[in-house]
Amino acid sequence: MKLEKRLGAEHHAGKGPSNEDDGQAFYADVVDLINYITGVGAVEQERAKELQRQKRNASQALKRLQYPFFKQRPHDERLGLNQRGWGEASLWYSRDACHWQGVAVVFPLMTVSESGAAVVERQRMDVDIVCVGFGPATAGFLTTLSRQMLNPDGTPALPSSVCPGMPLQVVCYERADDVGFGVSGVVTRARAIRQSFPDLDPAQIPMATPVTEEKVVYLLDPIGASRRSAALRAADTLVKGLRWALPFECYGMELPWTPEFLHKSHGLVMSLGQFNQWVSSQLLGSGLVQIWPGTPVAQPIIEEDVVKGVRLVDQGTDKSGRPDAGYMPGMDVHAALTVVGDGPVGPVGQKLDEHFGLPPGHHQHDWAVGMKVVVDLPEGVDLKPGTVLHTFGYPEPEIFGFFYVHPQRVASFGIFVPSWFDSPMRNAYRYLQYWMQHPYLWRYLKGGTLRSWGAKTLQESGRRGEPFLAGNGYARIGEGSGATNVLTGSGVDEAWYTGVLLAESVVELVKAGKPFTRENLEVTYVKRRRESWLEKEAQVAERSRDGFQRGVVTGMVGMALAGLTGGQWALKGRPKPPHARVPTLEEYYAGKLSKEEINRIKQECYNQGVSVHGALMERVGWPPIEYDGKLLVSHQDALLLGGKVQAPPGYADHVIFLYPHLCEVCGTRICVELCSGQAIAPGPRGVPVFDREKCVHCGACLWNCSQANPEHPERGNIAFRAGAGGLHSAEN
Repeated sequence: MKLEKRLGAEHHAGKGPSNEDDGQAFYADVVDLINYITGVGAVEQERAKELQRQKRNASQALKRLQYPFFKQRPHDERLGLNQRGWGEASLWYSRDACHWQGVAVVFPLMTVSESGAAVVERQRMDVDIVCVGFGPATAGFLTTLSRQMLNPDGTPALPSSVCPGMPLQVVCYERADDVGFGVSGVVTRARAIRQSFPDLDPAQIPMATPVTEEKVVYLLDPIGASRRSAALRAADTLVKGLRWALPFECYGMELPWTPEFLHKSHGLVMSLGQFNQWVSSQLLGSGLVQIWPGTPVAQPIIEEDVVKGVRLVDQGTDKSGRPDAGYMPGMDVHAALTVVGDGPVGPVGQKLDEHFGLPPGHHQHDWAVGMKVVVDLPEGVDLKPGTVLHTFGYPEPEIFGFFYVHPQRVASFGIFVPSWFDSPMRNAYRYLQYWMQHPYLWRYLKGGTLRSWGAKTLQESGRRGEPFLAGNGYARIGEGSGATNVLTGSGVDEAWYTGVLLAESVVELVKAGKPFTRENLEVTYVKRRRESWLEKEAQVAERSRDGFQRGVVTGMVGMALAGLTGGQWALKGRPKPPHARVPTLEEYYAGKLSKEEINRIKQECYNQGVSVHGALMERVGWPPIEYDGKLLVSHQDALLLGGKVQAPPGYADHVIFLYPHLCEVCGTRICVELCSGQAIAPGPRGVPVFDREKCVHCGACLWNCSQANPEHPERGNIAFRAGAGGLHSAEN
């Protein structure tokens, strides 16, 4: 056929159209070819394989041809054009509409709109309320709402508008493959949780126990590799000199007094995964709500600033999002109210922030990655269930740690690595291994066995990271709504309470027959939040972390001032976007390693396709990790043994390097160094490669990039989108 011959000839010749006019004509020919191949309805059995071959050839040609006239168009989401390196460009299928200068590319299950743009034919489902993400916030929302949906006689108390005669039709979509795959070592005051379950017996929840003892421990550096300021070195010298008079042992000093704002008195130590499973079993048992794990949501459906529902991710695609065998466009789920509880890096929350922006004066510059381990403690360890340890000072002064003891000699522990730790080598897994081997902790852990491991991103801007809480057709709850208390370091109970407050507001509006408009949600849900203990404590914590912008000591003093004065006093600091804080390797290791030595180590590591943090850290004094095969294991073994990481086929990659030419000139590649699952590795021409089979969906790559996004200077050069798979452990 003539069109196929022309396409094949130009492809095999390794050339594309030489100018824009010829390019448009060639593009139209390709469109006609694709339409012909994919638009054939009933075909004879003997021609089916031949048609598939033609379709495959056309697809490959589209992917491989280079278009010189596209050099001035580095990125076009509608067209699906993505720049590759310096000027070289490739064209690929768009998962939604593909439209360029009036020319529409039509793929299977697509139609052409009146404007000429291609439109995917998607299935549609209508419900009353759709929820995104099943964490403690959505759990609190569904628990509170479901208890109000029926009258005592079984008739609907909250009638559905899409299914007359029935109660509200409520569905929740969770990205992870099970509702219990949340990641958090939890110690919480549990005020809101106990309010929802007044007769709660912690023994009903696996791994839960009341808090029995709390300590704050300052960890000194036992090996001399930590980067400590002059003030901290002086403090270390003083502590060592007075160790005979202080509660000092094994290079750790237990503070004689724990500030009240840190106390979790009458609280609970829990596993978030087990708690989520416990709550979800009750919700599903009621038959009043649907929870669908393993169902990522791609984006909200926004029409004229009204959120109409959500769109599920496409299935049956290749890693670039192109339709593949078994292609099925994601379904559109329309709802009167969309409840967004997909966390700090969730794709729906990100899209809402992009569309509506943040309230004036708000920012999301402060982040942290939390990495935790669940272990069987060795025989003979006498730590009581409910013991809580908070640590600071080691392995680097900016890194905080936690240690919680569960029943049956099980413990969860881990570290927080913040964005204001200005290091291009802030690899959480390596630092976690040094932290657990600190003599104060290793005496409890030596001989222990790894049960589970995971990581997640934390939004550390608190109230100042709060987005618009409500709008026409949507409401935000949980950590992604700015609910985390950055002074007390708590967020689970706070997230649960935001869900409770929204559910109470929904009940009020439904009973009054009022729609879920921005005005109605503001006078119900937002008003409830502003009048709650959640808001009062958030105001106290709002400026408590600012001092860390100037150093660890000023940060600790600022937290103490804010906590002790009820937020009236705090040290000033101006948070910066994470990409603006990252120093170069040469700057970070100035006085310790020469530029030539750094470049030599980098080249050796990149030639092997591995990150450089291990080699550089060992070169400046950090000892090699001696694996014991039980608790101290390689990063990849942790993925297999503790994370049980899996990724189903048929989904697009969810980590995207937006402008590859920026990656080429990046000298730090902090995304490679910090990646919690080693899913990002050095790639050709400096552009990292992503392996979704290793990704734990922590989202840390979103804010660990040293290159500013040209279109959104507040953000980096990495997009973190909807994806499937990840951790498969219910103990986290």
